[in-house]
Amino acid sequence: MASGRSDDSRAVVSGQSAQFESIESVEKAFAERGYISDRILATTVYLAASLGKPIFLEGEPGVGKTDVAKVMAQILDTELIRLQCYEGLDANTALYEWNYPRQMLELRLEEARGKSKEEIGSNIFGESFLLKRPLLQAIQGDSEKAPVLLIDEIDRTDEEFEAFLLEVLSDFQITIPEIGTIRAKQIPFVVLTSNRTRELHDALKRRCLYLWIDYPSFEKELDIIQTRVPDIQGELALQICAFMQTLRTREFYKRPGIAETLDWALALMTLNIDDIEPDIVLSTLGCVLKYKEDIEKIQEDGLPQLLEKARALRARVEAQRESVQAASD
Repeated sequence: MASGRSDDSRAVVSGQSAQFESIESVEKAFAERGYISDRILATTVYLAASLGKPIFLEGEPGVGKTDVAKVMAQILDTELIRLQCYEGLDANTALYEWNYPRQMLELRLEEARGKSKEEIGSNIFGESFLLKRPLLQAIQGDSEKAPVLLIDEIDRTDEEFEAFLLEVLSDFQITIPEIGTIRAKQIPFVVLTSNRTRELHDALKRRCLYLWIDYPSFEKELDIIQTRVPDIQGELALQICAFMQTLRTREFYKRPGIAETLDWALALMTLNIDDIEPDIVLSTLGCVLKYKEDIEKIQEDGLPQLLEKARALRARVEAQRESVQAASD
């Protein structure tokens, strides 16, 4: 498959990087849209836009990988095209399918019009009978701006699809036997995500800029809560952060991510909760933990003890803040 990266593709890449004057401008643009990024993520996004390389984001579920693509589409003011991966996904499903019902209808209409056998069916493999799936949509986009292509949870697919995807990302062109080769007019901004349920081939990672997104620190999680839930009381936000940070130190089947933190914050505000107590945690655990075994484990370990550890963590954070403030004064 011949390379689709021509001078046009370099022009498109320059157009994307022009959205960002610096790494700081990336952080600012993300923050303005409610996504609290760090220096490493901002640098990765800046380089991806400047170099025209895909971003490969890996991390636990719920840490904000998918939102990077959504925010990028908002920043670039362009279309977000999402390919949701799953077990059994193949190239045809990701690229295109023929509209067989419409083709059959066209054949019957041509017969009714009295066309000759040689003419019947001569046009049913044209683009008007093509059902474009996400990858073809991203490659053949007609808009003035290159789209953002999100390939979500790539680890759910098999190695065969992974190899196919590597080829697409290398050339940004596809060949449809009945039509010919279609090359990308504009190189999309590509974001791949993985929950690391299996290891992916090194070749795919080498094609991308790789970044592991971890659970947020106490301060970052607090910033996220106050940004995404602006009406929350500061005291409640601190208690939520301390509890979630403490909870993630335990061994669970699935540790809660920032998505669960935000869900819980909204739930507690809806219930008019000002102070987190064991009975409140117990009645709202469904916002935080999503597996029966994890809920049973936290009940067995003791919620009061867990809350005491969370309060101790919060006290240490407050002491550190006061120490930093005193040093700055």
